[in-house]
This record gives sequence, C-alpha cells and structure tokens, in this order.
Amino acid sequence: MLQLRDFALAPFSVAYGAVGGARRVLYRAGVLPVERLAVPIVSVGNITAGGTGKTPLVEWLARAAASEGRRVCILTRGYGRADVTRRVIVSDGEQVLAEAREGGDESRLLAEKLRGLAAVISDANRVEAARWAMENLRSDVFILDDGFQHLRLARDLNILTLDATDPWGGMSLLPRGRLREPLGEMKRADLIVITRAELAGDIEHLRARAETLCGGRAAVLIARTKTLCITSLAATNIETTGGAHQTDSIPEPLAAFCAIGNPQAFFAHARREGLTINHTRPFADHHVYTQADIDDCLREAVRHGARALLTTAKDAVKLHALNFSLPCYVLEVELKFDEGQRMRDILNGIIARRSL
Repeated sequence: MLQLRDFALAPFSVAYGAVGGARRVLYRAGVLPVERLAVPIVSVGNITAGGTGKTPLVEWLARAAASEGRRVCILTRGYGRADVTRRVIVSDGEQVLAEAREGGDESRLLAEKLRGLAAVISDANRVEAARWAMENLRSDVFILDDGFQHLRLARDLNILTLDATDPWGGMSLLPRGRLREPLGEMKRADLIVITRAELAGDIEHLRARAETLCGGRAAVLIARTKTLCITSLAATNIETTGGAHQTDSIPEPLAAFCAIGNPQAFFAHARREGLTINHTRPFADHHVYTQADIDDCLREAVRHGARALLTTAKDAVKLHALNFSLPCYVLEVELKFDEGQRMRDILNGIIARRSL
C-alpha cells in the first residue's frame, strides 16, 4: 500500500520540484530581484516541511542580539492567522499588540517571550515590513523566521535547521516526502544547526552527513531542547498574571496534546523528562482550537485515566479563552548549544561586519 502511494504521488513531487527549481534559477539569474537592506539580516529556515525547532532558535538569536544592544525585529509570515494579507504588528518590542488569531501562534509566543527585547511583525511581504520597522521602530537587526525559501530578501547569515529525529524528510520532495527542496540546496546555508540532538542516536554521523551535503561550506552546530519550566496554563497568561511561575507538583498521569510540526518530538521530550503520559493527541500544525476540541481531549484524558493535560507553549497562546475541567500544564522549552560561545561569535561577527 505504501509503495502504491509513493508511485501515485511521484508525479506531483516531480512537478513541485520543477516549479521550485525554476524559481531558484530565476533568482540566481537576476530575473527575479533580490532586495538588500542596509542592516544585518539573519535567516532561520529548514529544508523539510514540519517543525524542526526553528522557534526556540529564533528566540535564542533575538536574545543574543538584544544583549549586544541591538534593536531586534523578527519578520514572519504569521502562519495560522485569520487574514494573511494584513500586516500585523504583533509586538513593537515593548508591548504585545495582537492575539494569536491575528498574528499567528508562533508570532504571539515570540512576542510574549521577547517582550522588551524584540519586535515581531507578521507580513507576507517581509521586505516592506522590514522597511516599515526601520523607519518606525528603528530596528537595526532583522531575524527572518522560516526564511530559507524566501529568496527575495538577501541575508547575511543563512541558518538551516535540521531536526535530528527526521533530518532528510524521507529523501523525497513534497508531497511524496517532506523535502521542500532537494538536499543539494543545503549548499546555500552558511550555518547548519542540528536541533533535538538529545533525541538522536549517532549525532556525530548526522553532523558528518550534513557537512558533506553542504559541501563543507557551512559550520554545523549541535543544539538540544531543554525544559525551561512546567507551568499551569493560567500562569502562562502574562497579560493577566505578570509572568509564568514554576509549578511545584503536577498530578500524573497526563494526557498530552499539541498542534505543532513534530508532535512526536514533544511527546518524546515529555517522557524523557520523567513525566507519565497515558495518552497523546496530535492536531495539525497551527490548528485553531475550539471548545469542542478541548472537550474531546478532556473526555479522552479521563477515559485513559489521566489526571491533567499537558501541552506546549506554542499551543498555550491559543487556549486562554477555553474552559478546562482538568488542570492543564504547559511545558516550556529553551535551546542549548553544545558550543554556545561559538554560536554567539558567529552571530556577533556577522552583525558587527554589516554594521560598520
């Protein structure tokens, strides 16, 4: 059955590859213009569809740049928002100005976590959004979220993330596999970050393979997902509580649910933390929850003997208006590099060189 499916989807993958290849050729030939701004641009993206841990990396980069006194702005399309044609200022760098439904769940999460450190703008036209931010927010460093395929805006540091649990996307282009581009396009990367290394086996073999595929032109760094804290859902509503606080005890067993690109990585991480998970419920990435969805989760949780629910910080920003008859907890994570100072040196070097 799987071979039949692969055979049926193969022509669509060929067509997808042809369209993407033609687009890249047009940019390389100068037929489609590439815009270069007067300030440093750092891009974070992936070569596979689905979650690769980009959002924690974007947060890490924003914090690092802000710690050097830079006025940081994150540019994103704002996936999952109600009206993708609008420019939404999710944060001006000081205040959170838009809900997840308006600006996108990841945008809202970044705005909350980086309050006082970075602005966040959701706009499909990231060139014009950047120009607006330079004029109105005095932004002097931009982080382009999900930007590896966004070829219109020139970048000074092109970061490619590889999920250690599924780095190669089944070795086939969408829709047959999960590759957004052929692996040969990894040569465009200036830096490769292997994420979720704690869930992988032979990480050095994966590093060597990445170095080969990028032609040896990119540094390859290893990053791991670490638990920052586990909080109650109510405590994550920064607008009303003033901040999240560590939860002392969590009733177990738990039923875990999420709407992220790689739900199995979240479930695996929770279990590695020693949490007892009796039931899991993945939703489609960027899913907009309804009360009916939560009621279904609650019924399934009770049926499996769970005493509470567990979800991600990305999901939490969409849940505050909904009702829970069981406690709901949020597992918040952060990114840790094996070579954190090297990563800082690469970032600071790029910013300093472009700011001269």
